[in-house]
Amino acid sequence: MVLATTPALRFPGPETQVGWRGAAGKLILGLGLMALAACDLGPVLPASKPQARPAGLMPEPPVTSPSPSPRSEALARYYARVQADLLAQGLLRTGGGGVDTPYTDTDLLRNFETIAFYDEYAQGGGFRRASGSTSGGLRKWTSPVRMAVEFGAHVPVGQQEADRATVRQYAARLARVTLHPISADSADPNFHVLFMSEDDRAQAVARVKQIVPGISASALSLFRDMPRSIHCLVVAFSARDNDYSYRRAIAFIRSEHPDLMRRSCVHEELAQGLGLANDSPRARPSIFNDDDEFALLTTHDEELLRLLYNPALTPGMSADEARPIAQRILSGRLGPV
Repeated sequence: MVLATTPALRFPGPETQVGWRGAAGKLILGLGLMALAACDLGPVLPASKPQARPAGLMPEPPVTSPSPSPRSEALARYYARVQADLLAQGLLRTGGGGVDTPYTDTDLLRNFETIAFYDEYAQGGGFRRASGSTSGGLRKWTSPVRMAVEFGAHVPVGQQEADRATVRQYAARLARVTLHPISADSADPNFHVLFMSEDDRAQAVARVKQIVPGISASALSLFRDMPRSIHCLVVAFSARDNDYSYRRAIAFIRSEHPDLMRRSCVHEELAQGLGLANDSPRARPSIFNDDDEFALLTTHDEELLRLLYNPALTPGMSADEARPIAQRILSGRLGPV
């Protein structure tokens, strides 16, 4: 989840819309040493002088990341304060909802329409909010989603392992929920998850250009000019022959975030990159809400993803066309209609 600032953006043309031995063993070891001492027959001289270890057998030096710049360190302190403040207010919940957050099928249908058919940010308008007055067509992936994680040079190695595991586990959950083929650690990815620090900004921009040759200046500026208020983002690109079918996505997650906020970014950005592009103040319990109450995907949000990837709802459908189908799906919970 993106804490009130997680855009999923949509662009006209080929680009479109836009995630934490005991003491007994010591005693046995001591007795063994005593037995060896009792059998000591005196020192044994080596047959030859010790030889230096060949260079090729020398252990590899530990892999380390460059030290962060003062700017990156300041960002890390800032986001740590943000997380601490939110937790102190009882926000960033991780339980997925509960008895205090009931919702009905009517709530689900309303929230689905708002989140799936409207954009959070204006097309081609950078980080300018959309008016919310015009709905668009349903957007989703029709081909398998192949995710891969990449890291900036300044992301600590230990943090990389944790983030890679988060994405792998979450991708498996998304696949179970949607029944759509979604995988992680792909050698041929079409959904790129970039964990980058402020010091890796130039690397990130260069990598985005490689992933999307010919990317528009407005789309590229999102990655180059992210203000501190934008914690993470995702940009999804449509297929050339279908503006409503995704073919590629790039999620950008700041590595300066503390653990829970990074996981929150993964959860929201990857779900938004599947087609749930908007936020709604009425969605609860949900990560698609700028109130920061929930950090991780909720049971309510799983329902939205199941709806979105039900085969009866196809890319390009309007809200009016999808509404009766979604009603039947929710009332029956029996799968496709």
